[in-house]
Amino acid sequence: MEGLDALKISEDKKRYIMELLNPVLEDMVADCIHKMPKDPVPYMLDWLQQKKATEEDNLLSPEERQRLTQENKELAENVGKVKSQVQEAAKMATMDGGNVPEEEEEEEDDEDDEPPPGWDKPQSTGARQSVSAEAYGEWNAKKAFVPPVIAKTDDQKERLKSCLTKGFLFSSLEDHDLGIVIGAMKEVSMAPGQRAINQGDQGDFLFVIESGVFDCLISKPDGSEQCVKTCGSGDVFGELALLYNCPRAASVVAKENGVLWQLDRDTFNHIVKEAAQKKRARYDAFLAKVPLLASMDAYGRSQLADALKVQPFADGATIVSQGEAGHTFYIIEEGDAVATKNGVEVMKYSSGDYFGELALINNKPRAATVTAKGNCRMLSIHATAFKRLINVQELMEKSNKYS
Repeated sequence: MEGLDALKISEDKKRYIMELLNPVLEDMVADCIHKMPKDPVPYMLDWLQQKKATEEDNLLSPEERQRLTQENKELAENVGKVKSQVQEAAKMATMDGGNVPEEEEEEEDDEDDEPPPGWDKPQSTGARQSVSAEAYGEWNAKKAFVPPVIAKTDDQKERLKSCLTKGFLFSSLEDHDLGIVIGAMKEVSMAPGQRAINQGDQGDFLFVIESGVFDCLISKPDGSEQCVKTCGSGDVFGELALLYNCPRAASVVAKENGVLWQLDRDTFNHIVKEAAQKKRARYDAFLAKVPLLASMDAYGRSQLADALKVQPFADGATIVSQGEAGHTFYIIEEGDAVATKNGVEVMKYSSGDYFGELALINNKPRAATVTAKGNCRMLSIHATAFKRLINVQELMEKSNKYS
């Protein structure tokens, strides 16, 4: 009170300073001196907000605290589900499924990240719910699903399986799920000039091309049509209307005799989309255990999980070769591998280890050869997605691995 005695203020105000202000200011200043933030003002504001929140939390009863904790948990889960659905929709919409070189495939993914024009406009009919209704309402609830089964010969099944495995959209399916999709698909023969879908129509199915060539046409303001893309064997079209619950974004017409396989909306939603979500959950948990990626937030890891491709390698198989151009980053999911430089072993890898980043960071040839030691299962990601999703600067510190 000695310093306060010189102030010409009332005794009530002196007590207020000593009993209320000083304890708070002393704690805040001590913490600020300990942390030494570059800008103390926002730090102290955050400190005061955190202190207020802590004091308010202490006033809650155990029942109220438990209720708020549960509400926050449910809210976080709902936000995660919505993020997952939006990411899955954007991811699936960008995948054409053709035999495109790795570099071109990634470039096309970057160009097609937006939903089709008009996806957010109201539909002309009132029978189907909006996109938000699908995300939050009955479409988001688990229901008993009985897939359709259309009889096929063994030859048809083999042709369809060969066709589906070409495309990314179906590549993550397990054998059981792939069998369900094959059973549900209907063969459609197309003649030259025949239209499979029309721009503006409502869509309840997608098509996979087994054979033939098809033009994707967009209507222009003057009534004419412009070909914006040509599809061939293994390509998928019509999926955007299912993903975004919107009218067809383009018309597709056959240029020659062809064969299509038609998949209905319900099977697509229950099997294909759900399989992709299972894949994300599985690899998100795995990626969280990889030291390099452990600091990524859940949203970043889910994006990375979507971009991963599974590649099995037999014992002794060469995964990357010293001196070759590098376009892929690898993480070992199962098994072991060894790295050799000029024939000398320089590194051993096991589950959770990664390699291939140096060639991508420095734009130089592979610094070493990596060979599978026993059967192993790799997760790979192309250079374009790698640089977009992973903090390359963090990896620069590891660039002397083979020095």
